[in-house]
Amino acid sequence: MKFRLISIITIVFCSVTFAQQEPQYSQYMYNMSTVNPAYVTNQNGLISTGLLFRKQWTGIEGSPQTANVFANIPMSEKIELSVNYVNDRIGDAIPVDNNYVNVDFAYITRISDQAKLSYGLKAGINNFQIDPSGSDVANDPAFADNTSTTQINIGAGIFLFTHNFYAGISSPNLLPSDVDIDGIGVAETKTHLYGVAGYVFDFVDEVKLKPSFVIKQVIDAPMTFDLSLNSLIYEKFELGVSYRYTDSFIALAGFNINQSLKIGYSYDFSVSDLSGYNNGSHEIVLLYNFDLLRFGNKHTSPRFF
Repeated sequence: MKFRLISIITIVFCSVTFAQQEPQYSQYMYNMSTVNPAYVTNQNGLISTGLLFRKQWTGIEGSPQTANVFANIPMSEKIELSVNYVNDRIGDAIPVDNNYVNVDFAYITRISDQAKLSYGLKAGINNFQIDPSGSDVANDPAFADNTSTTQINIGAGIFLFTHNFYAGISSPNLLPSDVDIDGIGVAETKTHLYGVAGYVFDFVDEVKLKPSFVIKQVIDAPMTFDLSLNSLIYEKFELGVSYRYTDSFIALAGFNINQSLKIGYSYDFSVSDLSGYNNGSHEIVLLYNFDLLRFGNKHTSPRFF
């Protein structure tokens, strides 16, 4: 019985390991610190906060769902902190939870009249937990111990930006690790490498276009990437499309309710082998800027990255 239960858990964890090493977002551009710890908003006096929820592959029981709470906090013209809490859950009868708490420290240097370069370090903890309480194996001794483990996470990155351009390279997790349940290895976290870049064009009056991309390489796994084209219209509305290699086409929309509050939504149309078994993926994000020092007059245009 114990061997059978461990085998079931192994299958679940392997699906987590190979299908999705870390939570993925279609609207990563609203919280790029999840990709690159050197990312900064570079808006002194404004604390940028956000809530994001993603439900992936709707229609499949136990499909991944992710919740993210984050904040970017400028401490000075040269130092910015970001804080992220992520809950990533997969599984139905026996849910598997990953809880991430990370703090990023970024140091900003000026390299020309127009360009700045920031260096970032990430430190945090990841808690990996099985919850069999709602299943028919809740009373089995195999789940009495070792149903939770906590690991340290270290990451680093650099981020180059101007008022209309950005590019960066990073690894949000430099420490590969294994997860063991009752002495059996059931999951493995690999080192991730990311590259991001984007450019904002003044297309016509009151319309900006931003082509961008993110490249993701997991050690010993195929490379993947997102290509995106977003538009900002009258500094109020955002519309965009993305393509995630061999996975999905994505439609995005956002609305600046006022100078401080913004809402965004995306829908993924799956084109992978799972396309016939799910109804797509939904993602919603809510952003709010706290102008604690009342510097709002210095930030008349909304950030587009």
